[in-house]
Amino acid sequence: MKRWAAVIIGVLCLILLIQNAEVVSFKILFWKISMSRIIAFPMLVLVGAALGYIVGRHTKYGIRR
Repeated sequence: MKRWAAVIIGVLCLILLIQNAEVVSFKILFWKISMSRIIAFPMLVLVGAALGYIVGRHTKYGIRR
């Protein structure tokens, strides 16, 4: 059952990426970055997951005793 759920989520993510292939621009401080949404979405998800993991480990609620 878990395998089918993973396959379905993967297919839905692939469809989302294919439908959003246009180029977008980001302004970060003094830089302007232009890239395809196919690259931007997974990159932002990974950055968000990494930040959530790091913050979760260093809060008083995330510490295991």
